[in-house]
Amino acid sequence: MPISVAVAGASGYAGGELLRLLAGHPEFEVRVVTAHQNAGQRLGAVHPHLVSLAELELQPTTASVLSDADLVFFALPHGASGAIAAELPDDVVAVDCGADHRLTSQDAWDAFYGGEYHGAWAYGMPELLLDGGAAKQRDNLPGATRIAVPGCNVTAITLGLAPGVAAGVVEAHDLVSVLAVGTSGAGKSLRTDLLASEIMGSASAYAVGGVHRHTPEIVQNLTASGGEGVSISFTPVLVPMSRGILATSTARLAPGVSAADVREAWEGAYAGETFVRVLPQGSFPRSNDTTGANTALMGVAVDENAGRVVVVSAIDNLVKGTAGAAIQSANLALGLPEAAGLPVNGVAP
Repeated sequence: MPISVAVAGASGYAGGELLRLLAGHPEFEVRVVTAHQNAGQRLGAVHPHLVSLAELELQPTTASVLSDADLVFFALPHGASGAIAAELPDDVVAVDCGADHRLTSQDAWDAFYGGEYHGAWAYGMPELLLDGGAAKQRDNLPGATRIAVPGCNVTAITLGLAPGVAAGVVEAHDLVSVLAVGTSGAGKSLRTDLLASEIMGSASAYAVGGVHRHTPEIVQNLTASGGEGVSISFTPVLVPMSRGILATSTARLAPGVSAADVREAWEGAYAGETFVRVLPQGSFPRSNDTTGANTALMGVAVDENAGRVVVVSAIDNLVKGTAGAAIQSANLALGLPEAAGLPVNGVAP
């Protein structure tokens, strides 16, 4: 019997990417799609590229509409999924691509999001190193019925820096990351600053000065990896590409650590991982190397003059940064092969 699936917020970019991947999943069957303003329309009217699912009708996003599914994916803005998810039966597996259940600290939620705090769910980053690399978050996902998918910027930065923090080859208190981010990360709502005339030929920093809502989540992750006194200065830069993140992250080299130690930490952390790859020495990814794939690519170097490790990591914000991570985590929760339905190879040109 196929596992029945509902996608809430199916008309947005994250919802559309979830559906694109779910359409090819060997065990999942999409039966319910919901939306807000687009309710009543056929899915093909808002996502013409989803040919195999085009005749599904978008229904209102309510718990009663979603409750009959075995597996529900939420692709809603922050603050919108918590109350609805609370009404679902306990045996329905719920996977939230929004922020409502990521943070373990209510104080952090109040400071960066505000509104009602709905508590933390099992964290959907299987490759996250825990306790100095003694374990990975993957071990906590089998059997989970409530899963919180990481933020896309969080994924790029965490996967890039966690090996060094976990191994103690870098210092965790002076981390810096600057990201080139595609416009789909801002969602599908109409905004003047996202018009083609405003974006093309330009790049602009936003959420400057430690105010981006993903900041406490990054600190939470790197602390879980074994970092003490974790602090990060994180600046995203909007660039004229529809999808993708290229994160350049740096950290102080710990005393007595060699370039060989650094290389060993990163390669050892991700040895055998299907979806995370450390590139050969001297190679660094481009953002479009991961387009369409549930893959994180990274290159690592040591800046001897500055005494810092530099990590360049690339992901597709809609796949490994959102929808792919959601499906990967759901696979683990339900006892399916972790890679089921998920592409490793990107699309080019």
